[in-house]
Amino acid sequence: MSIKSHHLPVQLMSKLENRKRKNQAMLFSITEEMDFIDPLAFYYGNDSVYSGERFFWKDSESDTIIVGVGNAAVLRSEKGIKERYKEIEDKWNHLLKEAVIENAHKEVMGTGPLLFGGFSFDPGTIKEEKWAPFSSAYFVLPSFMVTIKKDRTYLTSNVIHTAHEEDDFLEKWISQKEKVIRNAKEVPERMTAIVNVAEHGSNEWKQAVHKAVEQIHCNETLKKVVLARMLTVQFQERPFLEAVLKRLWEEQHESFLFALETMNRCFLGASPERLVQKWHENVLSTCLAGSIRRGKDLKEDQRLGQELMGDRKNRKEHQLVVDMIGSVINSLCENVQIPEQPELLKLSDIQHLFTPVVGKARRNMSVLQFVERLHPTPALGGLPQQEGIEKIRQLEGIDRGLYGGPIGWIDGDGNGEFAVAIRSGLFHDAQAYLYAGCGIVADSEAESEYIETSIKFRPMLRAIGGDIHE
Repeated sequence: MSIKSHHLPVQLMSKLENRKRKNQAMLFSITEEMDFIDPLAFYYGNDSVYSGERFFWKDSESDTIIVGVGNAAVLRSEKGIKERYKEIEDKWNHLLKEAVIENAHKEVMGTGPLLFGGFSFDPGTIKEEKWAPFSSAYFVLPSFMVTIKKDRTYLTSNVIHTAHEEDDFLEKWISQKEKVIRNAKEVPERMTAIVNVAEHGSNEWKQAVHKAVEQIHCNETLKKVVLARMLTVQFQERPFLEAVLKRLWEEQHESFLFALETMNRCFLGASPERLVQKWHENVLSTCLAGSIRRGKDLKEDQRLGQELMGDRKNRKEHQLVVDMIGSVINSLCENVQIPEQPELLKLSDIQHLFTPVVGKARRNMSVLQFVERLHPTPALGGLPQQEGIEKIRQLEGIDRGLYGGPIGWIDGDGNGEFAVAIRSGLFHDAQAYLYAGCGIVADSEAESEYIETSIKFRPMLRAIGGDIHE
């Protein structure tokens, strides 16, 4: 593997000396084009040096892949569900204010200094220790980041330099950059044995569904509540997460693929649901709600798809999401376009009703402003938004952590992309906690909703080598 240019750090010497005289800590960032490097190999090969400081991102079209190792900076927030977005954005802008950035590929999405991370679903819910290291919002600026955009590959190197760094600072930086490239190695096929899969409170969860339906019937304003449940998986030893990622890559390639590490924890999944993408003025969000299983053959699959398209309960649930997302995008964008009818999005185990929403962002908007207004959509929270969150707190009884929250990236110009973190789980030492949920509306039945969540567990269960019952 080779970098296509080595001269950029030398160009920074005069800027570096100037900054040192000011006795300031500052961000230095360099982006260079390089030969292709396998993103999974880059992620896996740097585990020994950067364990707990890695992330992985692949968009649903496999158009943009971003892998980061090392934490040049970590940005957190413990504030409430709305205030945390501004706090992260303010911290990011402060870090960028005095930054020295060399990026001749600025018009390539996902290059240059960027933050990757996520927001918890609801910072106001009960707190569980397993989620504590991620905070209400957790974002990292990687030390080294590989971006693959279509058929071209880029390496961004970031460092927070202080005035007290040694004089050979740049040489060490270049040396470490070359090491992380050399460290890349193919991910072996190695699954970790599962000791037990425990289901928690299935009867209690069904009772919660009954209560939600009753409250929707008794409440003129409450239209929908989304309830999630959890499985706990016990492994024989700490699972080999790179193999889990590799299987998700192979089996859920049409989904967003993500992994975010901190300490000895990793939040990992494959979500079909985009929350928002913003690239300059172009904005794209998607409405994903209403689902049915895949058929065992083409004829049955087509029949089930048509059944979903014509199902009143699912169409109503889907329209609630379309109306909410359309309202938000209309308030922040011009030239908004929303198809009148949904289409089918077919995944390995499930098919969904799907409607894209596009628009042109008004000036000076950042992707986090869209995330703030969109999260949680009725697909993961409920409707009305605040009332749905309150009902989840009352009925669900678990800390979702990052599950159901926005996960993705933002660059220095406010561009970025976030997915809704579903079909996912938290891995902690020799355990994993998998999550799945479904939307409860007036016509919902507890048993069918329970079956729907069982289908939604399948991608992660299959990826860790668990049994899948058809």
